Amino acid sequence: MLMNDTFLRALLKKPVEYTPIWMMRQAGRYLPEYNETRARAGDFLTLCKTPAFATEVTLQPLERFPLDAAILFSDILTIPDAMGLGLYFAQGEGPMFERPLRSEQEIRALSPPDINKQLRYVMDAVSEIRRALNNRVPLIGFSGSPFTLACYMVEGRGGTEFREIKTMLYERPELLHHILEVNAKTVTAYLNAQIDSGAQAVMIFDTWGGALAHSAYQEFSLRYMQHIIAGLKREKDGVRIPSIVFTKGGGLWLEAIAAIGCDAVGLDWSIDIGSARKRVGNKVALQGNLDPSVLFSSPEVIKREVEKILSSYGNGSGHVFNLGHGISQFTPPEHAAELVNAVHSFSRKFHMTEE
Repeated sequence: MLMNDTFLRALLKKPVEYTPIWMMRQAGRYLPEYNETRARAGDFLTLCKTPAFATEVTLQPLERFPLDAAILFSDILTIPDAMGLGLYFAQGEGPMFERPLRSEQEIRALSPPDINKQLRYVMDAVSEIRRALNNRVPLIGFSGSPFTLACYMVEGRGGTEFREIKTMLYERPELLHHILEVNAKTVTAYLNAQIDSGAQAVMIFDTWGGALAHSAYQEFSLRYMQHIIAGLKREKDGVRIPSIVFTKGGGLWLEAIAAIGCDAVGLDWSIDIGSARKRVGNKVALQGNLDPSVLFSSPEVIKREVEKILSSYGNGSGHVFNLGHGISQFTPPEHAAELVNAVHSFSRKFHMTEE
């Protein structure tokens, strides 16, 4: 039995005493203890692929802050790595692939990896983290979206102008659809395996979906996330497993995202959460959406901005507080503490009728 299930109740729009909070990328380089563990691991991939290290860094932010959820420490690129594309991290350049998908032959040959073999280390980490958490807070599993994964797989790296993948999208859409179909099957199996291993909620990170034109987003991103949501296990041992979908830059398509069957929609900082709540009605919970840059400001400013978001959302459940994207590596940890404490203290008045 979970000691703190506030996060799960909020995702299912059940009454809560306060607004729960976790932070995207909460286990990361802004924490000195993370950097120490990463140094011991030797490199980032070893950190991800060693369950003991992944467990250690997953729990680090929970030792510092009274967060309401833990999220598996891993990387969205574990899937294309398992497909044999040769993931590596270049110093100062981020993730890169030795064998990006460019030729029709390579693309046609693409097939889902064996989750229980190539990605066994992720499931082992999920199981080990659940044991270490000892029912303290829920554990979130996650994956990149099919389109976001395809961006890296085709471009061969992050931080691009999407020239290769957008050329494929318009010139040879059938090739991109093949990649996306393989990715969607893989992500569905991957998230279900995480649920079987102990994940109590799952999230799809559609980091690059917002780079698409309107019709392209519907066809090449949203459609495949809908396939995944339809194929997810909805419960484990009689307990509901909520799902969250987050498209960075996806505010224009909020209603469409809310209609695909997920339990919650993640928001970046470009949309007012009160307006978003009006647009989706009672369909889904909302997660978000403080600009991570606010955490470079003074504690007074952090508190002010927290109050703005809580007030905009208003009374009642269905809100999980989070950043609009991942926490910056340059964030002072004490400012993250201010954020968590502000959310917990200021939000109680918005839930008084629910107690």
